[in-house]
Amino acid sequence: MIKKYLSSVCLYALILLVSCETENKQVFTIAAASNLQFVIEELVEEFSKQTGTECEIVLSSSGKLTAQIMEGAPFDLFLSADMKYPTELFKEGYTLSEPYTYAYGNLVLWTVKENLVLDLELLESEDLDFVALGNPKTAPYGVAAMKVINGLGLQDQLRERLVYGESIGQTNQFIISGAADLGFTSKSVVLSDKMKDTGTWIEIDQSLYDPISQGMVLLKVRGQFREHAIKFKDFLLSDEGKVILHKFGYHTELK
Repeated sequence: MIKKYLSSVCLYALILLVSCETENKQVFTIAAASNLQFVIEELVEEFSKQTGTECEIVLSSSGKLTAQIMEGAPFDLFLSADMKYPTELFKEGYTLSEPYTYAYGNLVLWTVKENLVLDLELLESEDLDFVALGNPKTAPYGVAAMKVINGLGLQDQLRERLVYGESIGQTNQFIISGAADLGFTSKSVVLSDKMKDTGTWIEIDQSLYDPISQGMVLLKVRGQFREHAIKFKDFLLSDEGKVILHKFGYHTELK
């Protein structure tokens, strides 16, 4: 009986120890849309350098991150690729304030295939096997890409050739691997140090899609990192934050 009791106490102590260690490892967490994959690294690096704050980044499509936030995911700040999802979270009471617009994104057409000369007329070619884009149901850059395709009247012609990434990150993999002949992605991806020498790309005329207004919200789920969230919000909206955003092809004023 005593042994059984001691075993229970030891097990309980172990559970407490693991819980404490897990709690101690919690850090300020930013949920970021996949189009920010490269720019967010530089933003966080500079922010951490200035404040000494350790940051964790979780990347996914804006729609998936929104679903996770509604399910109680331990995120402190959400950087979306549009204003739709942050506004939805605000209306449902998950945020500390209304969303802020921190940047406007740009859509590009990208390929790694050397035999392709990129222009929008190429989308009409019968020689194309697959065209990659983000899933319009969860990825705002996918919405913009579909707007371009529909505007060019190519929705029927391309219907069987479109391959959808769950996020811009997966869409990029389709393009980089050559699984798709070409695809639509964020300008910030092709301007990054890791991708700037990979393939060729052209910028899509912004008149062909609605402005990609990217929104930021501070989240309610955890209180201990609220001060860090406010500081990061101020940093992102500052001149220093804007310089980094501009470097990756974002603009901070609506054109």
